[in-house]
This record gives sequence, structure tokens and C-alpha cells, in this order.
Amino acid sequence: MSSKPNTSPWLEKIKWNGDGLVAAIAQDAKSGRVLMMAWMNSESLQLTISSGDAVYWSRSRNKLWRKGESSGHVQKIHSIALDCDGDALLMQVEQIGGIACHTGRESCFYRQLKGDNWQSMEAVLKDPATMYKNVDQ
Repeated sequence: MSSKPNTSPWLEKIKWNGDGLVAAIAQDAKSGRVLMMAWMNSESLQLTISSGDAVYWSRSRNKLWRKGESSGHVQKIHSIALDCDGDALLMQVEQIGGIACHTGRESCFYRQLKGDNWQSMEAVLKDPATMYKNVDQ
């Protein structure tokens, strides 16, 4: 982990997990639709606040991930709220380009449980192969 929580008073209110991360939920500021969930560390949260654009911590790549850096689908931050337990963030965002999911869909939550199967309930808006340059899917 490249960053651990520092001593800023507002950061001390966050209950970071054992890896120094907190769950961050991105919700469309206009529609209220939940777009995605990702992880943030102290550094990514501070960068998000200072830049106004969502920056996450990629566990698979073990590095900072600036949302939209490859796809152009940036998330502009409207507000950030901390839940009652202090272990999850809810961010109201403007999703540039209308696509939050790396699969080319509006939301990462596009599958619903129907019986004992997960069914896709949302069409792909853009082929992921055309959105990313040199990024593993």
C-alpha cells in the first residue's frame, strides 16, 4: 500500500480497513443511480478532494487509478458523505460520458438475480475495446 491514513482531523474520522482502504460508492448526482463501488486510500481521497475528480486505489494494479484516465469517463465530484460507522463513503458525481463501468455500461450494477442466475439488465453503451488504450480488462 503506497499510503496510510495521515493525521488530518477529517481523515481520522474514517475507519480504514486493514489494508488502509475505505469503500467508496459513486452515485449519479442527478438520477440517484448507484454507478459503482471502488476503494480509496488516504492519498486517493485527498487527490479526489483537491482535484474535484474521482481518484481510486486499484487493488488489482496496486496503484492510484484516476477514473477516466484511459476511457475519458471522468467522475466530477459534487459531494462526499461518510456513513454512520465511518467505513464507507458515498460520492455524488457527474459521470462524464454516461459510462461508469469498464464493461461499457452506465452502471457496474447491471446484473440482477433472477431465480438462481444473474441476468444482465442493461445494454453495453460502448464496446470496452474502443474505450481503453493499453489497459487490462
